[in-house]
Amino acid sequence: MEEVTEKNSSLKKEFESLLVKDLGNRHFKEGEIITGVVEEISKKFVYVDLGLKSSSAIPIEEFKLSNEIDEIKVGSKVKILLERLEHPRTGSLIASREKARKAVAWQKMEKAFEKSEKIEARIVSRIKGGYAVDCQSCLCFLPNSQLSLKPLNNDEIKKLMQEKQIFEIVKMDKRRGNIVLSRRQHLQRSVDASRDEEISKLKVGMVIENAIVKALTAWGAFIMVNNMETLCHINEISHSRISAPSDLLKVGQKLRVKIIKIDPDTKKVSTSIKALTENPFNNAIKEYKIGSDTDYDGIVTSVQDYGVFVKLEKTGIEGLVHQSEIDHLKKNIHPGKILSVSQRIKVRILDIEKEKNRLSLSYKRTLPNPWDAFCEKYKDSNTVSATVRNITDYALFLDIEDTNISGMLHYRDLDYSEKESELQKYKKKDVLKVKILEINKEQQRVRLSKKALDPDPFEYWSNKKISDTVTVTVDSVSPRGVTVFAKNRSFPIFIKKNQLAKEFENQRTSRFVPGQKVDCEIIEFQKDKRKVALSIKSLEVKTAKEVLKKYGSTDSGGVLGDIFNFSSLKTKKNPKSKK
Repeated sequence: MEEVTEKNSSLKKEFESLLVKDLGNRHFKEGEIITGVVEEISKKFVYVDLGLKSSSAIPIEEFKLSNEIDEIKVGSKVKILLERLEHPRTGSLIASREKARKAVAWQKMEKAFEKSEKIEARIVSRIKGGYAVDCQSCLCFLPNSQLSLKPLNNDEIKKLMQEKQIFEIVKMDKRRGNIVLSRRQHLQRSVDASRDEEISKLKVGMVIENAIVKALTAWGAFIMVNNMETLCHINEISHSRISAPSDLLKVGQKLRVKIIKIDPDTKKVSTSIKALTENPFNNAIKEYKIGSDTDYDGIVTSVQDYGVFVKLEKTGIEGLVHQSEIDHLKKNIHPGKILSVSQRIKVRILDIEKEKNRLSLSYKRTLPNPWDAFCEKYKDSNTVSATVRNITDYALFLDIEDTNISGMLHYRDLDYSEKESELQKYKKKDVLKVKILEINKEQQRVRLSKKALDPDPFEYWSNKKISDTVTVTVDSVSPRGVTVFAKNRSFPIFIKKNQLAKEFENQRTSRFVPGQKVDCEIIEFQKDKRKVALSIKSLEVKTAKEVLKKYGSTDSGGVLGDIFNFSSLKTKKNPKSKK
């Protein structure tokens, strides 16, 4: 009995040692994907032998999710993710088929992203901001903007979801498990490749037959040329000016176009319709002359802020009458206030630009210039009546009587005081008598003056000179000095406080009152600048010097005898003194 027990014990130890040795040769780690063999399939679990001490029981739903439950059988090999070698409570092995599939799929997606390879996947549902895409058990995000090159309706989107699509991976975040796809980028690459192939077949100067108008915009037309979209600018549709491409073209219309430009950088192709027809401008322009006195009949076809377009009746070509060539007097007036569409007018040719098919016209030069009549009627120095039309910060603008001409009356020409405040005395529609100072026909300008009709208060001073003594009247008194005038208040002169008296204590302005007569000396006189400076102090100093020179002193006391010639008294003796 003891021999049997010892034998069993030795066999057990031998088995344990072999098992430990076998398991030691198997280097399994948690989180690894390993291949196992299906041992049994039950209603709830699929048992997989991984070569460990026990089999792994994997829920059968993990195989149903991937639609591979019908494919696996006992003995089939499957890849399993080893989550834990031993459960802490049951000691069983924990593995997952679904996580293995996702891990394998993620590895494939990483390789595709690194190599910029395309992937095939199916759009499974709509989510906020885009769509969920299933790619080999990896749920990816497809933004709305990356679905297609153009907006799709619901029916078109449902059709895309029914079958697999080709995508490109634009972003991967392993930490968050996010994958962003783009179908638009794949489509754009296909379009670019196709466009490059089509462009390689085109050359500048080629004429394309049966080109089709695809779409019309305000600036041109998109035309399909050999399954490629090209642009025909509005200026390349017709030799004559048109307001919109829809004036001549319709969507779906077939026509002939010429390739005029191929941009190698942007891959854009420009076409032209008018390049295939003769330019009528070249022949029609021979009928006209520049700078002549000949007027031509025309019809206004369009009115813009900067001018009007006029079609010449003789040839049908159009030209522009700029805003400055519409009216002789109103240069900045809106053209629509003078001319209107369909109005028949006379125009004159100013300039012809054959290279740009441009014709510059003038409307005002076919009409009498009111400046000619004005210059014949009025000359410089004429006196006229004028009505105030506008008042600005620096001048009055007046309409001269019996004319359409306006003149400017600057505030310096209003009054000899030359103060801006004088403008406040006037209002619109006031009628003034003014004198014409200058007529400039070239610049269309008239300068007027009101003060030129009044006597010049400076005439009183015109014959004066420095050091002359004058008598003035006090007009106003301020803490800084006194304002005086000679004959006319229109020419005031300000005497500073320090020039009011010789002695400092007498320089106070309170000594003076309006209307008081004061004698002063001219200390500064500039006739050309109409400038006069006066001083009471200077006159007092001057008077004191004259007295000193004449009488010897300006002081009282003992010298009075000398001043009044009392020196003879010194020689006479008092008779009583002898006694």
